[in-house]
Amino acid sequence: MRATLRKANTYLSVQYAAMLEYRMEIFLWAISTLLPLIMMGPWIVAGESGRFPMDAAGFARYFIAAFIVRQFTLTWVIYEFEFQVVSGRLSPYLLHPVDPVWRFVAAHLGEHLARLPFVIALIAAALALFPQALYDSGGGLWLPPMERIILTIFGIYGAFTLRFVIQYSLALLAFWFERVSAFDRLVMIPYYFISGLIAPLEVMPEEVQAVILWTPFPYMVWFPARLLSGGGGLDPWRGFAVVGLWIVGLTLLNRLLWRRGLKHYSAMGA
Repeated sequence: MRATLRKANTYLSVQYAAMLEYRMEIFLWAISTLLPLIMMGPWIVAGESGRFPMDAAGFARYFIAAFIVRQFTLTWVIYEFEFQVVSGRLSPYLLHPVDPVWRFVAAHLGEHLARLPFVIALIAAALALFPQALYDSGGGLWLPPMERIILTIFGIYGAFTLRFVIQYSLALLAFWFERVSAFDRLVMIPYYFISGLIAPLEVMPEEVQAVILWTPFPYMVWFPARLLSGGGGLDPWRGFAVVGLWIVGLTLLNRLLWRRGLKHYSAMGA
């Protein structure tokens, strides 16, 4: 166990140091993911009409929470893995005693640490522009309870794990195809529309919600965002169960693709 923890700490420290070299680029990445904050303005106006299940303050809290969730669930492993397979740079990593996937996981977690100061600054700016998110319906200061914050942390990293497994599974198709990043762009279409990124699921018809909630997409943004912002009637344990089922099923598929992909990669002369 100690040896494993030392290896994990080394991987994370190295990747964090590498990400700090690109901190200005990471800041630009954080700026480029402002879609939830952009969508917050129109939905706050819509919430003031009283025709939606959330009021203006509820929409403001939701989209700020969605912005936080998105910052810590972004994945880019498919682009890195595709490059390493096509260029042949994956071959030396296969000689290491540790599965290359942990190198990619450490790189993502290192980026989260490097991104954190920028995220805090952007959240402070959003709250300054939309201070109604700080107050409840009675005019008092709104703060999520500690148990909800803990559930949100698990929800965010459950969403990150789900997105990572989906994208890494698609990345393994690079053993057979040269431009697998195109598959990720296809996945992003339903992600944008039914993940809760541009609208919370509560504004959709109940029949549509019932179907969407069995897909993995709402659990990448909407579920952890509602855990943080407060979701009336939200069952967190059902959400975690669905996330767990998707992660287990996709991990089994991922390992199958990995084993078969390595045989194909070796046959190409790697």
